[in-house]
Amino acid sequence: MTNKINIEIVYALPDKQYVIPLCVEVGTTVKQAIALSRIQEQCPEINHDRNKVGIFYQLAELSQTVKAGDRIEIYRPLLADPQELRRRRITKKA
Repeated sequence: MTNKINIEIVYALPDKQYVIPLCVEVGTTVKQAIALSRIQEQCPEINHDRNKVGIFYQLAELSQTVKAGDRIEIYRPLLADPQELRRRRITKKA
């Protein structure tokens, strides 16, 4: 039995997408996997305090252990509240 699993780290910008395949040890946390990917060297704006993370569109904790095949997504902070943007569009149309 192997002690390694394959996962992906994903981060998307408006004009570029990063998909980093990794082979990590069983028991690796989300935070450790992100560090191992070295994505912050390419994208220094990533900040664990501001950027939420998820696994397949479900919010995840940095301390969560990854499983084989997991796709760890690093989310960018929202620039504006979606509800407020919708309200403004409706007001503009009226």
